Amino acid sequence: MEAQELLKELKRTIDELRAFNEIGKVLTSTLDIHEVLGLIMEQVSAVLQPANWSLLLVDEEKGELVFEVAVGPSAATLKGLRIRIDEGIAGWVAREGRTLLVPDVSSDRRFSARFDEATRFTTQSIVAVPMRSRGRTLGVIELVNGRDQPAFTEKDARTLASIADYAAIAIENARNFQRVQELTVLDEHTGLYNARHLQRVLEQEVTRSKRFGHPLSLIFFDLDRFKSINDTHGHQAGSAILRECGQVMLSALRSVDVGIRYGGDEFVCVLPETSKAQALQMAGKLREALVGHRFLQDRGLGLQVTASFGVATWPDDADNAEDLMKRSDLAMYRVKQTTRDAISAA
Repeated sequence: MEAQELLKELKRTIDELRAFNEIGKVLTSTLDIHEVLGLIMEQVSAVLQPANWSLLLVDEEKGELVFEVAVGPSAATLKGLRIRIDEGIAGWVAREGRTLLVPDVSSDRRFSARFDEATRFTTQSIVAVPMRSRGRTLGVIELVNGRDQPAFTEKDARTLASIADYAAIAIENARNFQRVQELTVLDEHTGLYNARHLQRVLEQEVTRSKRFGHPLSLIFFDLDRFKSINDTHGHQAGSAILRECGQVMLSALRSVDVGIRYGGDEFVCVLPETSKAQALQMAGKLREALVGHRFLQDRGLGLQVTASFGVATWPDDADNAEDLMKRSDLAMYRVKQTTRDAISAA
């Protein structure tokens, strides 16, 4: 019997070392947050084998925890749900930044039965550990066993805490990388994507459109007489107008569309799965939104700004990304050189 216990302990130790090694590898092999979370999921399941477990990330802005990873029979019910920082075992761990082992939740007032009711699962034992980096709690890993499974032990808690330490480093690295990536593709004045990102997304969307046979449209527009606004009201006012223009643009676009500040006072909208007729309708909506908006009201000005719009569509007007840009740009210039404040199609 002792030999069997020793072999069991040895196997557990080997599994733990393997898990730490695998998570250590991910620290140097990927900076993609989804890959990081996927690998953590695999290692927790392999080493500790809980009936159910979850990885929750802190949404600091809303003061909530979000179920990012859920494993077990009721995983689909939990994914994406939110809890308050002060709710349940996970909420307590996030708020206090400390590990909590609860062999029997019926004797712990911190336990919230809300998710048992949602998943139709009866929780018996929980161990939850914080993922902390630089004094901040990034999230919580929580393991849950039912009445017919063994209660978690102090050793489980120590193992999970070690995995959480690795996980916190990996998540922080991935987030920092994502922030740097965003800085390289976002325009500082408007918060829209910049021209660098346009080249990438346009190539991707043209390739996807060719594969599935869906149309792809571009709207290219340029603010009318923007130089005179800068000359009259100053460059700070001009920058504020560009920022407001970006906000108006985003409010008019669909979630699948991509808004881009191309440069200066030029903007581009990438419209996947959109025909020329639909793109012209969208351009009309954008034009009306701009005309109806009063700019710099916080400065007591309430300026009206118009723009010249050009529309082009794949495959009607071009068979590649570069030509699609040229066609929409040329259509815009036809308006710019004639009436302004209008829309032209390639």
